[in-house]
Amino acid sequence: MTHNQNNAAFRDRSRLSRRQLLAASAGAMLLPSLAKTQETAMTPKAFVYTEVAISVPFDQVPLQKINASIRQQPGFLNKTWLSGHGNNSIGGFYAFDSIENARSFVTGYFPSEPRSFGVAHNTRVFDAEATATASRDMGAAHYNSGAAAPGAFVYTELQLSVPFEEAPWQARNAALKMLPGLQNKVWLSGLQTRTLGGFDAFDTLDTALDFALNLFPETAAELGCAFYTRVFDASVTQAASRAMNSPYYTGSGA
Repeated sequence: MTHNQNNAAFRDRSRLSRRQLLAASAGAMLLPSLAKTQETAMTPKAFVYTEVAISVPFDQVPLQKINASIRQQPGFLNKTWLSGHGNNSIGGFYAFDSIENARSFVTGYFPSEPRSFGVAHNTRVFDAEATATASRDMGAAHYNSGAAAPGAFVYTELQLSVPFEEAPWQARNAALKMLPGLQNKVWLSGLQTRTLGGFDAFDTLDTALDFALNLFPETAAELGCAFYTRVFDASVTQAASRAMNSPYYTGSGA
């Protein structure tokens, strides 16, 4: 067999069709619950997602002032800054040492930020312990060091309430590991709401957009539920995220 034939055969074996990915992911969500995997205690106990309804180039954000205030918040561990693709919204993905401190952050301190700009905002709190094993299996940067710096982030949330221990994430992870461009994933389980979601790092903006615009909506359709997706350009926020100890850049080669 020639070199080109070998390469073609390898590509054929490695290719995962959209139908196969949907069957392994969306379809698996409807299967009976699986036994919960034993988890090891992780440093982040809660994740917080925020987005402010404002459109501003990221280099005009008063980063130093905001970063200094956030570092003083009880239980704060790290932050990944977010700049919305297509609308220049401002947001962040945070790790906290407890759910209590995460709650205090979104109900106490954070509303003061968008209030100062005179705009509305969106916050979500997630139970990090509930999804730690699944996130580790996807190489989540909060539990695994040394990943390459991402080119984009995708935030997803399904309007579906499922206790995470009943979500067959093993099948979903197996499919996602074959998805082009996906570097790692943090699974998200909504505090009190039990919504299913993720914060995913992609190698480029193009692969992130393909997932958010094409594949994920089909997954949600298979489940028969509404959804929320956001795409963020990681390249413009890298320096600001590094300054806030974002795990996506700690120990990376980029």
